Amino acid sequence: MSGHSKWSSIKHRKAAQDAKRGALFNKVIRELVIAAREGGGDPRHNAALATAMEKARGAAMPRETIERAVQRGAGEAGGEHYERMVYEGRGPAGTAMMVASLTDNRNRTVADIRHIFARHGGALTETGSLSWMFERRGVLTVRGEKMDEDTLLEACAEAGAEDFKYDGEAAEVFCAAADFAQVRAWFDGSGRFTVESHDLALVPKDVVEITDVDGARRVLRLIEALEEHDDVQAVYSNWSMSDELVERAIGD
Repeated sequence: MSGHSKWSSIKHRKAAQDAKRGALFNKVIRELVIAAREGGGDPRHNAALATAMEKARGAAMPRETIERAVQRGAGEAGGEHYERMVYEGRGPAGTAMMVASLTDNRNRTVADIRHIFARHGGALTETGSLSWMFERRGVLTVRGEKMDEDTLLEACAEAGAEDFKYDGEAAEVFCAAADFAQVRAWFDGSGRFTVESHDLALVPKDVVEITDVDGARRVLRLIEALEEHDDVQAVYSNWSMSDELVERAIGD
């Protein structure tokens, strides 16, 4: 897992702070709107919408706000027109980054993303220049009281997952995008594991190992700056670093 679990837990704490000031609400509302627009307003037949609604409830979003966003996306109410964009960029320490966004103004968003990269020692690149380094896969972060390599291997085989990474506390479970709903349902219903997070993510095929605190700090600051932008939904990167280095880089 090499630092990603530590960074993930930090982002969960940050998400709680974001929710208080409305930043997270704005991001989740966009997810609800576009998921409903693309797949309809019934979460029983729209996995993306079901996931967005779960995220909204986890952020303590009022039910009425969720319903209004779904109605807007499904065409039952007026609202902004969002579109999905993925930007590719080079970050510090030789890292590659894929920035997933929902925007109602392409020109504004690309200008903002380019500026953020430049301000943090990176650069926006051409579409297709880095995407070959990533593949879309289902990713679940799971925990269990009696979890070890053997139990995870058995669980992944039963669930239909392809692989996992275990750091002694939590595990990242990987599966094909087409199997994501099935694998998530298995872990949710297993009674042995708790699913802390789940996503259809862009997973790097290879990683860049970062070993110095300055490089780690610059990479994490760029990611944080990108994630704070209203239009950015997720940032995927190919960095790898130890939990200890993450702690030192953020001064936690």
